[in-house]
Amino acid sequence: MSLADRIRVLDVRTLSADWYLLKKTTFEWRRTDGTWQTVSRETYDRGNGATLLPYNLGARTVVLTRQFRFPAYVRRACWTRRRRKRASGRRSRKRPAIG
Repeated sequence: MSLADRIRVLDVRTLSADWYLLKKTTFEWRRTDGTWQTVSRETYDRGNGATLLPYNLGARTVVLTRQFRFPAYVRRACWTRRRRKRASGRRSRKRPAIG
């Protein structure tokens, strides 16, 4: 099951559009047991960011956690829609070779 199959957006409200965009989104999240849970999250859009990746020097491993992050999901969905919209508006043309 894809991530898109596990989320149903119910409501999106803009709380602030000043220095950054603040939205409150209510959505349903499909749990691993198949039940739907209604969840509400506030998302701040301040552009791209960075993260810290914990590294264990002794074991030479990194610590990875699989956890759903709604702001990242929304940002990726918006990016995908923009790319599709741009691609559908363009005519197919061959690009000149560089070099």
